[in-house]
Amino acid sequence: MKMALSPKAKTAGLASLLALAMVGLGFAAVPLYNLFCRVTGFGGTTQRFDPVAAAAEPTILKDTMSIRFDANVSPELPWKFYPERPTDTVSVGARDMAIFIAQNNSAQPVVGTASFNVTPIQAGKYFTKIQCFCFTQQRLEPGQQIRMPVLFFVDPKIMDDPDARDIQEITLSYTFHPVDEGKKAS
Repeated sequence: MKMALSPKAKTAGLASLLALAMVGLGFAAVPLYNLFCRVTGFGGTTQRFDPVAAAAEPTILKDTMSIRFDANVSPELPWKFYPERPTDTVSVGARDMAIFIAQNNSAQPVVGTASFNVTPIQAGKYFTKIQCFCFTQQRLEPGQQIRMPVLFFVDPKIMDDPDARDIQEITLSYTFHPVDEGKKAS
């Protein structure tokens, strides 16, 4: 014998399924957004070089581009932070290195982490970092000053993108924020 569900039971079941789906999407939103930004370069998100996935080193072109380096510090972090050189001219496809300097101006050890972006945002998917201090937390002892390298290249594919090939200057911007040592950085 088949039992028919009442309209109220059907509505309650659909509402429950919808609520469960929304909770699932809520948990998946941040990882999916991060994946979307990494793949598309959305919002100036840079690429991270994966030597295993890379078929070959990028071709170095005759085209050059100016890279501007911007350094900022959250007001809650007692650090001085700046690029060693504010600009550099690089060949598209060639590896290059920039040095940033950070100094702890407080009387106690401080841990910081850097967030970053690239402008114009169309350049984000072509700006690839090989090594960066922003991939890990940085701990500075009282008064300590350190030099932090960033190894990067501008992917030659930028020259094939009609929305990005006319870019003459890319700005790589960092902001250091304090980290509670008891918590893991996200």
